[in-house]
Amino acid sequence: MPHVNINEVVQYVEKNIGAFHKKRIISLGKLKLSQILKRKNPYLFKAKNILTAQDLVKTILDAHLSSQEEGIFGEFLEGLAIFICEITYGGRKSSAEGIDLEFNIDKTVYLISIKSGPNWGNSGQIKRMQDNFKRAIKVLRQNKTSRNIIAVNGCCYGKDHQPDKGGYFKYCGQKFWEFISGDPDLYIEIIEPLGHKAKQKNTQFAKEYSRIINNFTFEFIKQFCKDGEIDWNNLVKFNSSSG
Repeated sequence: MPHVNINEVVQYVEKNIGAFHKKRIISLGKLKLSQILKRKNPYLFKAKNILTAQDLVKTILDAHLSSQEEGIFGEFLEGLAIFICEITYGGRKSSAEGIDLEFNIDKTVYLISIKSGPNWGNSGQIKRMQDNFKRAIKVLRQNKTSRNIIAVNGCCYGKDHQPDKGGYFKYCGQKFWEFISGDPDLYIEIIEPLGHKAKQKNTQFAKEYSRIINNFTFEFIKQFCKDGEIDWNNLVKFNSSSG
């Protein structure tokens, strides 16, 4: 039975979590108001009766950041999962397209595509993952015909009570972390280290966030407000006009 030394996990997190926070701040600094205004639904904001420029700017910025941070943090969790599997099962970053992790147990090869949560993709994206599994399995069978090969979609959080998807398995949350480590409690044990210097890092982020809110609000007022009110017609034209 493999064993995870939680101290090694803590050291990895402390060494690498800073990159997540740094990417958040860099990404925030690169944003432009015009970009996020074009990507969000102005009809929704009108329906929610948003009346002030700052409230609207904050709403669209928060929605944008939420989806973006999910992707950035997903990259960190993928690296953490590979690290943990490396110290337990000798796991390694796979060279196959679309496959994140590869490891062996006895005569079985496991190919893992890591995602943040269970609801990560549409039907086209899921099919692309399945195609990646099929190609990788075909290549491995040409070189290792005696080995059993199992494809797994591993999700770092959430649940899925029907893991057998026909052609691959889907392990989420506790099942995924236990699968790559052998430790049924790892999914709980990793939560505390993830908060390493979170207060300090989020203070830096909050300072940049406030600067962006102020600048975007000023810019929005100049371009999309008239007589102290949001000019919804102008905003909708900016977002959706074919002209």
